[in-house]
Amino acid sequence: MPHQPFDYERNHKMEVPKGPEAAQSRLLVLCIDRDDDIGSKGGIETPVVGRDQCINAGTRLAIEDPEDADANAIFAAVKHYEELVSKGYAVEVAIVAGKFNRGIEADEKISREVKAILEKYDATGAVIVSDGEDDETVLPVIQSRLPVVSVQRIIIRHSRSVEYSYAIFGRYVKAMMYDPQYSKFILGVPGALLLAGGLAVAFEQTKWLTVMILAILGGAFVVRAFDIDKAVSSVSKMGPTDFIKLFSVIGGILIILAAIATGISSIPPNIPVQEMSALEILSNKDVVGSFAKGTITLMWIGIATVLGGVFLGNWLKGSSREVSDILRLVVLGLLYIPMVQFASILTEGTSPFTLISSLLIGLAVSLVAAAFFYQRYKHRHARDSVKH
Repeated sequence: MPHQPFDYERNHKMEVPKGPEAAQSRLLVLCIDRDDDIGSKGGIETPVVGRDQCINAGTRLAIEDPEDADANAIFAAVKHYEELVSKGYAVEVAIVAGKFNRGIEADEKISREVKAILEKYDATGAVIVSDGEDDETVLPVIQSRLPVVSVQRIIIRHSRSVEYSYAIFGRYVKAMMYDPQYSKFILGVPGALLLAGGLAVAFEQTKWLTVMILAILGGAFVVRAFDIDKAVSSVSKMGPTDFIKLFSVIGGILIILAAIATGISSIPPNIPVQEMSALEILSNKDVVGSFAKGTITLMWIGIATVLGGVFLGNWLKGSSREVSDILRLVVLGLLYIPMVQFASILTEGTSPFTLISSLLIGLAVSLVAAAFFYQRYKHRHARDSVKH
């Protein structure tokens, strides 16, 4: 079912109702799809305006994914539209969508689409229809364009029978087992931990089990935090900025591994680390301090390489996340001196008050930097909005 581009004059076939309420209000029933299921699954460009066009869009989405709640939200928006028309309101219905990854880019896209609708239909208030709290997080974006007079949340009814409850539960279990988006962490991380535990028992190296568990969990967190898995899976679709990010991540990981090796070699040879348990190693201040002192500089360079590459890629792409990237680098730099002082406290017994003062100074500088960059981004965002 092909979808026609947004043309308000062609799609708008509603007769303006007469009555006291119609003279006072011109409402816009707005269905919000923040993660753009209607575009990614239904192949439909937004905004979609008009009763018939919204029904066509909802039907296409329901055909592509019958279990998607956004299709029900679209039909609910059409129902609210018809109810308001029957009560004598001047009303129009429309669908706006964000982007798959949500976030600021999705909210900016929704703001532009609402602006495009209001250029054609001069509404005095909006009735928001959504299928959950995630879509409703864009309410401030809508309210910056026109007042929101009502919010309607659509909750999908499920069968009350135990049989259907088990069927729904089975679908979630199947998704965890076979959907790569979930299985690689829900099954992969526990599986790696069990495998590490089995190997440690088999080779009688249980004293290193705690270190192995921490390393696996840390690696999983790093992969998820920096979307390394997505970067690797999308190598064929990578642009110039993506190659910069990939190079910086790989380079940063290599530097971090070198930092760990340097830290291990910095442990005094007179300490029998091989004969100590993992708990004894972690509680020995000489071992921890020597390891930290030997690894801190290279470790910080490696982390800065990763963060710097991400910042450079986002900056060249013109992404709005560059403020957060800069703040990460600032905080990383401010934490370097406290980490060095922490290592000195463990190895040389220096006073901990120097560490406390450095942390307080770093916190103050972080707050000032965050306020400065936030105000700068806010002014630039307002200037770009005026241009558009």
